[in-house]
Amino acid sequence: MKPRRYIALIFILLAAFKSISQDIHFSQFNGSLLNISPGYTGLFSADYRIGAIYRSQWQTVPVSYQTFSMNGEARIKPKRLEKDMIGIGLVFNNDRAGDARYGSTQFYANANYIYLAKPDSSLMLTLGMNLGWCQVGFDYNKMTFDNQFDGLAYNKGLGSGEGFGWTVRNYADISLGSAIQHVLNRRHKFTYAIGLHHLTKPVITFQGNDLNILDFKMTHCFSYNTAISDHTDIIAEALLSLQGKYVELIPHVSLKYYLNKRENQAVLAGLCYRTNDAAVLRLGYSYNRLQSGMSYDINVSDFNAATNRRGGFEIFLNYIIKVKPSFIAKKRACPVFM
Repeated sequence: MKPRRYIALIFILLAAFKSISQDIHFSQFNGSLLNISPGYTGLFSADYRIGAIYRSQWQTVPVSYQTFSMNGEARIKPKRLEKDMIGIGLVFNNDRAGDARYGSTQFYANANYIYLAKPDSSLMLTLGMNLGWCQVGFDYNKMTFDNQFDGLAYNKGLGSGEGFGWTVRNYADISLGSAIQHVLNRRHKFTYAIGLHHLTKPVITFQGNDLNILDFKMTHCFSYNTAISDHTDIIAEALLSLQGKYVELIPHVSLKYYLNKRENQAVLAGLCYRTNDAAVLRLGYSYNRLQSGMSYDINVSDFNAATNRRGGFEIFLNYIIKVKPSFIAKKRACPVFM
């Protein structure tokens, strides 16, 4: 009889192959914009933006996922540019799955040119790119195999009978992106962004061959915000991701109620739906330049037989920093010498 942990290993490996075909994703995609498109880099009305998002998924099955992402951005205005700006940023991603801790670590450096189509910044166009260093791998020492069952129990001293060319794989990655944002006023704006990811189609394999390639991915993200009353906004968003044979569509609608408009203090509640996968409940809170949110996925796919409709929990924080301009005293003539 095969040990139970060997059966769990099958689930781990299946999850690993699936993760090769698809990137990490978040239900609250607005909390991780730089993972959608480098065209979002620096597209905000301040000097700096920092953020982090965490997702815990499928805790009731053997291949639970934990995903973490954080980013930092700056919007700068070189002296040689009359009105346009440059956005720069760094992104760190990490996810882990299963007993063998299969997962990935990613570092991206972003650069984005922000063209002000109107001098008042009400219409902006961007063109950006990122360069990344990525690593995927698993912990071979945490895996067990059928050959290590001695007839009575698991024996770590026995050979596994398996061989891997590598347990860690490094690769470089390149993405391009663009965005357009039209702001009519503080509570009325439209944004669209496109991302073109994995342009080099890097090879990811642990067997020393070129059979597994990270598929090219295209993302489209739409966002529309408008006021429907003196204290209430409606937010409509959608994310469409196309990668290989996988298609992911996440429409989202929320209501934002202002507790204090002057201080941008507001609460948010809404719903998402990841097609053929999960319904998502979302809550949010903002205060001045702080934005936060949390969500919970309710699995509605055939996989709910294993998850008991328990999907994933997410939480994110974003904070925008605006540096006050330094005071420069105007030159005045000294009255003594007048």
